[in-house]
Amino acid sequence: MDNSHLSQEGIKKLITAAIEARRKSYSPYSHYQVGAALLTADDKIITGCNVENAAYGPSNCAERTAFFKAVSEGIRDFSAIAIVGSPEGEAITQFAYPCGVCRQVMREFCEPSQFQIIVVKSEDDYRVMTLAELLPESFGPENLRDGNEHCEKEQEA
Repeated sequence: MDNSHLSQEGIKKLITAAIEARRKSYSPYSHYQVGAALLTADDKIITGCNVENAAYGPSNCAERTAFFKAVSEGIRDFSAIAIVGSPEGEAITQFAYPCGVCRQVMREFCEPSQFQIIVVKSEDDYRVMTLAELLPESFGPENLRDGNEHCEKEQEA
């Protein structure tokens, strides 16, 4: 668990922002509230919360909300994300790891060995890991570029 990229102060700032984002959660079905705070490469914090839908499928996780907000504003470079989650009405009592879909969205925009994921149980109890640790042997944009280059070379031959 390498947290050398972020200072303790930086981690605490992200955790505080994620806790605040959790308060905005729209989770009338699961009653599980999640907040995320995404740190951009230029040190801006973009927050997101989970947004549920009665049809379930259109629901969106806090992590993806933060990423989609940032991307929709033209931001594409990220350093870290803090995630907090627990049942509605409770203080944060458990680590909330990103789901597989959120991990794949992170992979689209982040270098797995560099991007840090902070899962939070309390302001003083958190874990820092890289995306590579949570999504080993991942598939990313370079896989498609490499594949397309291979196809183009075959067509030229």
